[in-house]
Amino acid sequence: MGLTITEKILRDHTDNKNAVAGDIVLTNIDMCLGNDITAPISFNVFEKIIEGTDKSVFNREKIILTPDHFTPNKDVASAIQSKLLKDFAHKYNILYYFEMGRVGIEHCLIPQQKLVLPGQVFIGADSHTCTYGALGAFSTGVGSTDLGVAMALGQCWFRIPKSIKFIYSSKLNKWVSGKDLILYTIGEIGVDGATYKAMEFTGEVIENLSMANRFTMCNMAIEAGGKNGIIAPDKITKEYLKKVDDSTYKIYESDKDAEYDDIIEFDCSKIEPQVAFPHLPENTKPISEVNNMQIEIDQVVIGSCTNGRLEDLEIAAKIINNNKIHSNLRCIIIPGTQEIYLKAIKKGFIELFIKSGAIVSTPTCGPCLGGHMGILAANERALSTTNRNFLGRMGHIKSEVYLSSPAIAAASAIKGYITSPDLL
Repeated sequence: MGLTITEKILRDHTDNKNAVAGDIVLTNIDMCLGNDITAPISFNVFEKIIEGTDKSVFNREKIILTPDHFTPNKDVASAIQSKLLKDFAHKYNILYYFEMGRVGIEHCLIPQQKLVLPGQVFIGADSHTCTYGALGAFSTGVGSTDLGVAMALGQCWFRIPKSIKFIYSSKLNKWVSGKDLILYTIGEIGVDGATYKAMEFTGEVIENLSMANRFTMCNMAIEAGGKNGIIAPDKITKEYLKKVDDSTYKIYESDKDAEYDDIIEFDCSKIEPQVAFPHLPENTKPISEVNNMQIEIDQVVIGSCTNGRLEDLEIAAKIINNNKIHSNLRCIIIPGTQEIYLKAIKKGFIELFIKSGAIVSTPTCGPCLGGHMGILAANERALSTTNRNFLGRMGHIKSEVYLSSPAIAAASAIKGYITSPDLL
């Protein structure tokens, strides 16, 4: 029996060269990541491990520290968290510490900086680290304790996950994006439908999907309980990595006779743009059904590690164009990185957004987790391109969060209620 791409990557990063799904292995780590929320806890673990020795981090070039959640610093507590990152980075001469002004939302920034490559094992103390599977890496979120150990030893324990193969066939309908595909998938299998499984995305639709949309799909694998999301590298991946020496990474793909826990196929010609209703990403409805509900909203957020890339802003700009944001709501637009922000300025998107009445923020995760830059009051309702809509996720426990693609979010910001761009 053959192996899946996930099994191959993990097997090659452990001494057990016969390891398969279900085996527990001690895995060598290529890169590890911490942010302003999760890393300070890992520092305590790290310091305990090396206490009384002359040891340092396992490799200063394989650790990434990004202050992006409560930044720019929201208050004294968040300033302290960010300073802990800075102090640790300076103490141990961490190569990839991104100070504010050079940082961005981590899961937009790190692929942009080419710090994750095909075939790597990449861990991060952030659940959406699974984003990087779009490049053909085994990438997954871990706890801060695991991160602390990895920073000291360069290793992490894993049970190799079984895989579910998702096949996306046919062609995409108008306005349907990677966000809609993953919301639809989660709606079909549920938020626990892929618990501790590798979600392997395949099929002709995936083969023609842009990298931005692939990142979006893998980003939300965790919302179905997935251990990781992954897409085999192809010509689109190689084009994205064209400035990277291909001798620095290894491309894996699943064997034709690989064993899967399940194989699920979707006919994409039957998939409409999706909206996830409170309070779970699985509560999805097609936009044709939502259009008739005229659900009024108080806030729209376009951005985040899920949909903060230039392609997302371009779609929003195309729809907003010369329209005005509805007077009864606030529309917050957040480029994922400083580079994306600058490119959006050069393309005229930022001027367009501001003239429409939208708010444009420096890169931050702030509103997604109810941190800052978009907190909801009681009885307020938001439509967001972020990844989670749990109870109280963006603020007050009596608020509501709906999830959608940038296209649906932009159209809804104009109308004042959740709607399709086709109805503008």
